[in-house]
Amino acid sequence: MCRFLALLLFVSTSAAAADIHELLKEADSYRLTTDAMRVETEVKVFKTGNLDKTRLYNVYVKPGRRSVVVMRSSAERGQKLLMLGDDFWLVLPSSQRPLRITPMQKLLGDASTGDIASLTWAEDYDGKVEGEKTIDGIPCLRLDITGQRKGVSYPRIVLFLAKSDRHPVYAELYVASDKLAKEAAFEMGTMDGRKVVTMMKLTDRLQRERVTEVHYLSRVPKALPDEYYNPAFLIRSDIEQ
Repeated sequence: MCRFLALLLFVSTSAAAADIHELLKEADSYRLTTDAMRVETEVKVFKTGNLDKTRLYNVYVKPGRRSVVVMRSSAERGQKLLMLGDDFWLVLPSSQRPLRITPMQKLLGDASTGDIASLTWAEDYDGKVEGEKTIDGIPCLRLDITGQRKGVSYPRIVLFLAKSDRHPVYAELYVASDKLAKEAAFEMGTMDGRKVVTMMKLTDRLQRERVTEVHYLSRVPKALPDEYYNPAFLIRSDIEQ
């Protein structure tokens, strides 16, 4: 009997783990429509309700937590950001050496390097479903997930997915002290006939009256050659050419 109960517990635990992974993969599919792609991204920063800054980025994503962010606005032109696993580098046109940075380092407004460079949860998080809640009239599953790597932007996320199709609706983003740092609301739309996340709205809970909107303007299948995911190569390359 003891062996049977232990086996039953193991099977149910494994099933729950598999379920959470599948849920996160489904949620990821609304942000990444293919494994390797270029995501044209616009970030808008609002202070006390007024638009303060706007920046444009091209984000090149590849499996294995690899991303290159090319900064396209005149104020940042020539700068690039590399995410390689748990490591992040900032490449400046005036420097011959890439700068090591953290995933929580601010890129613009409340959008951190990790917010822009990382578009997946399934690769980085594990956890469990902890009930249900209706958000803005949408019945949701409540997932409590924790980072499984040191390089994640937020060690803990409470994520709400629509019960109907698992698209992300809302998330609470916690820092290492388990303090709520940001709230993220996801706006859905259609691109190329497919339902996708078109905007992520970040509301700062540590500094009030600050809101950052991350708009995903386009998603195009594109795979950069592997050498671009090397900080030494990236510093002397021009991806956009």
